[in-house]
Amino acid sequence: MDDPLTASITPLAPRVALLDALAEESNLTRAAALAGVPQPTASRWLTELAEQLGTAVVSRDGRGIKLTRAGQRLAESARRAAGELRLGYRAALAEADPEHGHVSLAFLHTMGGVRVPELLAGFRAAHGGVRFTLVQGRSEEMLQRLRAGEVDLVLTAPLPAGDPELATRALAKQPLVAVVPAGHALASRKRVRLAALAESEFVSLKPGFGLRRIVDALLAEAGCTPRISFEGEEADTLRGMVAARLGVAVLPESEPLPNPGTVEIPLQPPAYREIGLVWSTERPLLPAVRTFRDYAAGEAQLTAAATRAGTPG
Repeated sequence: MDDPLTASITPLAPRVALLDALAEESNLTRAAALAGVPQPTASRWLTELAEQLGTAVVSRDGRGIKLTRAGQRLAESARRAAGELRLGYRAALAEADPEHGHVSLAFLHTMGGVRVPELLAGFRAAHGGVRFTLVQGRSEEMLQRLRAGEVDLVLTAPLPAGDPELATRALAKQPLVAVVPAGHALASRKRVRLAALAESEFVSLKPGFGLRRIVDALLAEAGCTPRISFEGEEADTLRGMVAARLGVAVLPESEPLPNPGTVEIPLQPPAYREIGLVWSTERPLLPAVRTFRDYAAGEAQLTAAATRAGTPG
């Protein structure tokens, strides 16, 4: 039986790329080039869409054009559709040869120095044909990209909880430490309570970073209301600020060594951030992505076992 809605939707498929391009460009010529179609064809498609919908999808904006509200709604759907098409294409390619697939991995800036490079080096030694796209950013931003299908896996902390659209696998617990300038009054301590830092100025990551949420919660639990003098986007930048005596910070333990000019003091009671992988439950994982996820989990188990074996009973 003929479905009028299906008949209306089918012609939209070739126009997905154009709508996606128009969301980024206010110039029809550039948008058409991005979509890979001639400008006259792009103009005709926009006219046909307006006739089908009974309302315009673009309007004049000076010398350029912009999407109308109806056009914006279509463009949002087009972007999601384009993401699904990319996933489908990649899945078809990777299914035939998982050892030559592709993994898009997003991770926190604080993990880019040692942790991620070592993980990738170990994986590539056994799976040299798998290609990677690496993305760094804030935890919330990366999870949004995961939901949109723009990345396959997110290596982050803390792990999201209670979201049925996301699956997680914990990999490690990373100690958090107080970072103070060399020569600071607390620098000789073996351990330090957060309350001892209450009178100090702090440097911290900006809101929206997972580590910022963890540290804010720890300070609140300790009864501290920190005076934050600087906010940044990378832990290394904050360590540099501490070395310049602009404040103290609570950060993950340095890998491999603390920055010159700083001293790292374990917290009392000990505090950690749980690092793990996150993926979407809404889409099947590609073979290469599954292989990398399982490799990362296996390496985490080996590290944990080695740590337990080396710890006195």
